[in-house]
Amino acid sequence: LKLLSVGLFMYLLMLSASFLRLKRMVGGTLAPQVPWQARVYLSDSVLDGGYAGGALISDRWVLMAGRNLFIRKSRRDTQGKDPVIPSLPRNLTKGRSRHLQRSYCRQGEKLVFLHPGFQNQTDWDNDLALIRLKESVIMTDEVTPIPLPERGQDLVTGVGGSGVIAGWGWGIHLTTATSLKYLVLPLANYCDCKAEPTLLEENICFGDAGGTLAVRDAQSGDVYAAGILSYDKSCSQNNYSVYMKISLYLPWIHRIIRGDTEKSSALRFDAMAKMLNNLLKK
Repeated sequence: LKLLSVGLFMYLLMLSASFLRLKRMVGGTLAPQVPWQARVYLSDSVLDGGYAGGALISDRWVLMAGRNLFIRKSRRDTQGKDPVIPSLPRNLTKGRSRHLQRSYCRQGEKLVFLHPGFQNQTDWDNDLALIRLKESVIMTDEVTPIPLPERGQDLVTGVGGSGVIAGWGWGIHLTTATSLKYLVLPLANYCDCKAEPTLLEENICFGDAGGTLAVRDAQSGDVYAAGILSYDKSCSQNNYSVYMKISLYLPWIHRIIRGDTEKSSALRFDAMAKMLNNLLKK
């Protein structure tokens, strides 16, 4: 797995171009439980921003792709503009969430933190944002943050193995998808990705952008968030999706959330390991 200089890394799967920018996860399996998955909501309509995925990384913070906080996602449409204040469903990570009221986010305080290097001259550099929740979520078996990478957990030599990504996406006729799905996908190194297009028949699409690539450390067995899905321009051609490599952004993430405590660290790591083990066995 080769890491790109701008902090991105490639993950092998299929995507395809669509004039309507159809937002959906193609294939996938209904997710019994992905306790860190958050749906970040801008609008019921894809034309007004729609919604995207996010990762609960503590009891008060969600990490996601920065471009998903804008109605239009291109570099031209995000430069110099303020992000939209999103909302998150009250049942933050529930697979069949239909309640999209503004329960965790509100105006009047700094809630959205774009990476300071995001609004620049490239489409993909630093495509990250943090959302501070109005109130702490109550951690349960169904709502549990995913750990961030520890030192050395950066996939530099992590060729092979699998990762898990989940998302709601959009339905076939741009209808709101109500069921959370997940995919188990193989990791591949840069040379293999460049030389040979994937033959996978399941993939992720636009509404899944901002979702977390969860992997398991080969040495410790710990589950952690390795990447945030950024690239969202296609959905069935033989291309690659692009993720922001979280380990490169840990100083910024910790600087923003400093002062917030993460509860029950050991419980979180144990819950993540059990959950991912179950998904990878299916």
